[in-house]
Amino acid sequence: MATLGSGTHTYEVVDGWGQLPEGIRTGYTHGVVVDQHDRVYIHNQSKDAVLIFEPDGTFVGSWGEQFAGGAHGMFLARENGHEVLYLSDYAQHAVVKTTLDGQEIWRRGVPDLPHVYPTENLYKPTDACVAPSTGDVYVCDGYGESWIHQYTQSGDYLRSWGGKGGEPGKMLCPHGIWVDTRGAEPVLLAADRGNNRLQSFTLDGQHLGFVTEELRQPCCFYQFEGDLVIPDLQSRVTVFDEDNRLITHLGDNPNGWTKEGWPNLPPEEFEVGRFSSPHAACVDSHGDIYVVEWTVNGRITKLARK
Repeated sequence: MATLGSGTHTYEVVDGWGQLPEGIRTGYTHGVVVDQHDRVYIHNQSKDAVLIFEPDGTFVGSWGEQFAGGAHGMFLARENGHEVLYLSDYAQHAVVKTTLDGQEIWRRGVPDLPHVYPTENLYKPTDACVAPSTGDVYVCDGYGESWIHQYTQSGDYLRSWGGKGGEPGKMLCPHGIWVDTRGAEPVLLAADRGNNRLQSFTLDGQHLGFVTEELRQPCCFYQFEGDLVIPDLQSRVTVFDEDNRLITHLGDNPNGWTKEGWPNLPPEEFEVGRFSSPHAACVDSHGDIYVVEWTVNGRITKLARK
C-alpha cells in the first residue's frame, strides 16, 4: 500500500476505493464533497453526474443526468439545519442549488452585466462557495471572463468584481473559491489558476494579497481544522498550514503534466500514490482526503490518514 506525506500528515492510499456497479462509469471527475455522515459525493461528466458513496467505498446511488455535459465544481453547505449542494455547470452557464438527492432549490444563470457578458455563452462558472458567517454565495467564472459574483443565500444578486489580468483584483481563470475561516477574520480565497497563485479578498471584494510559493496551477480548496488542502492540476496535492506555509506535497509527480496526451493518458501511465491531474479534494471528519482528477475516464483516490 502506497504511503504519502510525513509526520502528522501521513496517509495511505486505499486501494480500489469506490467501485461502481455495472452500467455506471465516470467521466471527467471534477468535484467532491462529504456530508455530515462522511458520505462522499462526486460531480462528474456522465449520465450519473452525482455519484454517492459510503466512507468505505460502497456505492449508494446517483442522479444528475442534466449535468452530464458541464459538471464542474461542487460545494456542500449546511443551512437552516439542512445540507445543500451548489453545483457549477459551465455548459448550462449556471450555478444550481439542490438538496442532497437532487431536488432543485434555485439556479442562477448569467449575471445582468451586459458590459461583461453581452452574450450568455461568455459565462462559464467553475465553482461556488458559501460564507458561514453570512450565508452569502460566491461564484467564480473561471472558464469565462474571470469575474467573481456574490449573492445572498436566497440567490439575490449583490456585487461583482474581477476581470482578466495579473494585477491585484484581476485574475486569469479563478477556477476555485473558498471562504477561509482560519484567521481572525474570514477572507475569500480564489484559486487564480492562470496566474499560478492564490488571491485573497475581503468578503465584499477588496483585494488583500497573494500566495505564490509552492504552487503550480492551484484548482480549488478544502479547509480542515488549520489546514488548507489545495489540489494542483499539475500533478500533486498541496497542504498549507494556517499561515499558508507548506506542510507537505502529496503524490507529487514531477512533470507528470508534460506527458504526451495528458491528462488523458493510457491506464498504464497512472501510478498508485502519484497524481496526474488533481482537480478537487475534500476531507472527512477523520482527516481522510478524497481526490478526484481531470481525466476522461475519471479517477478517484482515497487517502486514509494514519
